[in-house]
Amino acid sequence: MTTALFSPYTIKDVTFNNRIVMAPMCMYSSHNQDGRVENWHKTHYTTRAVGQVGLIVLEATAVTPQGRISNEDLGIWSDDHIDGLKELVSLLKEQNTKTGIQLAHAGRKSMTDGDIIAPSAIAFNDQMKTPIEMTKKDIQDTIEAFRQGARRAKEAGFDVIELHGAHGYLINEFLSPLSNRREDEYGGSAENRYRLLRETIDAVKQEWEGPLFVRISAYDYDKNGLTAEDYVPFAKWMKEQGVDLIDVSSGAVVPARIHAYPGYQVPFAETIREGADIPVGAVGLITSGIQAEEILQNERADFIFLARELLRDPYWPRTAAEELNEEIESPKQYERGW
Repeated sequence: MTTALFSPYTIKDVTFNNRIVMAPMCMYSSHNQDGRVENWHKTHYTTRAVGQVGLIVLEATAVTPQGRISNEDLGIWSDDHIDGLKELVSLLKEQNTKTGIQLAHAGRKSMTDGDIIAPSAIAFNDQMKTPIEMTKKDIQDTIEAFRQGARRAKEAGFDVIELHGAHGYLINEFLSPLSNRREDEYGGSAENRYRLLRETIDAVKQEWEGPLFVRISAYDYDKNGLTAEDYVPFAKWMKEQGVDLIDVSSGAVVPARIHAYPGYQVPFAETIREGADIPVGAVGLITSGIQAEEILQNERADFIFLARELLRDPYWPRTAAEELNEEIESPKQYERGW
């Protein structure tokens, strides 16, 4: 039986063995607060590569120290980070897994020490710091930091770069009118709110020729916020700029109650895929091989991004293959068990 989940897929010159992606999940494990890869990262990510995940995307990796979500986040703001990331990439590639990195800036949701920055001086909630509204220089410096992050990612040997434009972090803050109240060319109209992402994509592509993904929050869960339909024009612009896939999540730009259930974000992915004619990844309470196969077979998405399920079961590809009666190759060392 040939399943969609275990079919290869090629983007540019990168061929993924299957459609299973480990979604970025913060580990908060750079304990020296210097953004460096530690032994935990090597163990955590390599285990999923042994488990036959087709693409592993590293957690949100900050392009500036101020852009970390926490002081313990991974960083890519310095050339000193390259060697650790390169070693991690080599460990994953030994298992024939493709590697990605999510370049990120937390914006007003940063819980680091010191001042934080955002498109507008509006705190996320009563418990978090009020950010400083970014100047034009802050914006250009941040775009340059993303460009340098892409250069370092290329030097480290990653196959894929994903820009973090979701979950209420900086790029998402610019896109949503709930968090962007600017009155200059970076605020107001949809074109203006997209400008930071447009300029960031252009800057990254100066350094990066490989597959480029963008993660979005396609629904704000607020009556004054954005919907998946509002994201279709953004997705079309990303496609025009050369983005290869949109990783469709939702929420977290403002505090909101989210009714989560199995596959609850898949309709957002479908809307973006159909409206912009661009490949998408589906994410959100996808837990079984049958569920994943349905999404792919019905052309609702092109990749399945798994997060918590891969924390529970690092060998989920094997679990899914058994469920789908699919034969997959095991790591040679595990043949007796698989």
